[in-house]
Amino acid sequence: MGVATTYSAPAGYCWPPATWAATARRSRALDIQKLWSPRATGDEGEARALQYLQQQGLKLMTRNYRIGGGPHRPAGEIDLIMRDGDTLVFVEVRSRRSSAHGGAAASIGQGKRRRVIRAAQHFLLRLDRLPPCRFDVVALDGESLQWLQAAFDLG
Repeated sequence: MGVATTYSAPAGYCWPPATWAATARRSRALDIQKLWSPRATGDEGEARALQYLQQQGLKLMTRNYRIGGGPHRPAGEIDLIMRDGDTLVFVEVRSRRSSAHGGAAASIGQGKRRRVIRAAQHFLLRLDRLPPCRFDVVALDGESLQWLQAAFDLG
């Protein structure tokens, strides 16, 4: 006949070791998911794009300019608004971990262009005079960075 034993955690322990180990594994898994999340990829891409454009001589005016809509789907958003001499540059940054499925540049559809243009029009209403403008795209596929100047227009 076997003897039944029960585990009793030493004083000062909050959880039995098995529960703690499972929680620690779950916590590490969540940290790894955050590193690979689309949001983290986008934030990292925007930082790289900003640094690259500043090295090319552009000056930052504002980042993540949003209008209307809700927190998860604004009516319009521009990742970076910069100056290139006298020209106002509205920059859309697209980041992908790899170039599969057409890559980052191919992910900018008609709807996204419309939202960027809508936000740009809203931004321009705040200015006293209208400067020359252009819409650029910075596409990041893994480590590769491509700057597409005048990638699209109001048409």
